[in-house]
Amino acid sequence: MGFAVLAAITSTLVAIGGGITSHWGQLAMALPPVTDIPEEILRTQIITAARSPVDGKPLTAAKYAELQAQLQAAPPPKLNTKVRETIFLLRLRKLLFQLFPFLD
Repeated sequence: MGFAVLAAITSTLVAIGGGITSHWGQLAMALPPVTDIPEEILRTQIITAARSPVDGKPLTAAKYAELQAQLQAAPPPKLNTKVRETIFLLRLRKLLFQLFPFLD
């Protein structure tokens, strides 16, 4: 009888210790890596590099501002009205087939 009680107490202590240890492991794993820069510091940095909205190439801040001014002054050309109408009808057709799949 004494051995069974001792075994039960030992297994209970091991289970509690394992639960606490695994909980501590999860807390440690939830921390960010040491190499991460805190958000507070990132918010105070001035961004001096950007990407072109046209082709995605890296640009300096001055070239980015110049490109933005060019795009605002001369917006990209609009599509032909016939092409725009065709795209609208294709989107409408797609919507109708989603709502009424039996129309095929």
